Parts: sequence; C-alpha cells; structure tokens
Amino acid sequence: MKTLDIVTSNGALAVVLFPGKGRGVVALRPFAAGELVERAPVISVPASDVPALTSTALGRYYFEWGPDDDQAAVALGYGSLYNHSYEPNVAFEFREDEHVIEFLALRAIAAGEELTVNYNNLGELAANPLGFDVR
Repeated sequence: MKTLDIVTSNGALAVVLFPGKGRGVVALRPFAAGELVERAPVISVPASDVPALTSTALGRYYFEWGPDDDQAAVALGYGSLYNHSYEPNVAFEFREDEHVIEFLALRAIAAGEELTVNYNNLGELAANPLGFDVR
C-alpha cells in the first residue's frame, strides 16, 4: 500500500485521505477474524429530528437506529467514517441498549488495509440501494 496522509489515529486505527475517494479508516495493526475493531459510542437522534438531520452535512454519516429504524445514530470515534464495500472486511452490530455500535473483523485484516463495511449491513444489497456510485 502506498503512503497515505493520516488525518488522525488512535494507535490501532487511522483516518486517512484516499486520493479521489475522500476519507476512510485503515488498520494500523493486524486484526484477527472475529476481533473487535472498534466500539463506537453513538449520539442517538429521535425520529422527529431525523428529517432535519438528513438535510445537514451529517445526513450521509448516520445509521438507522431504533426498533423501527426510524431513529438515527451518529457514531463517534471512527464509526461513521468507514467506507462501503460489497465485500467488506468489517461488520457492525448495534448495541442499542448500550448506545454503541461494535465493529468486528469478518476475516484477518493486515496492518495498512482499509477497513470497509457494507452500508446495508450484509445481505440487503438489492433491496436497499445506496444512492451513490461505489468506488
């Protein structure tokens, strides 16, 4: 992997600038399959405020949240900065009662590798288009 411009890091993960793609998250150390990559606290947004959220800069960075997916959650840490892939190396699991999202390695991940998630959270590709070109 060529050298990327690190925006910030926490020792295990870094946010970097990918030319022509924007920000993304990379591993600074290896992760084993099934290992917790990040436990990101979230800011929960009630359903009544979601329409206002979608019209802001955060409108592209939130997760659907709540029992009916009508609420929103903005992940702190690096949680809202993972890029999408139809072949992700990380999955996310909501822990709504704890107000966190856990990101788990789907396979072994090497240091320097970009961490990606399927924004539809695996398996919902055709039913829920993303609304942007996947790079």
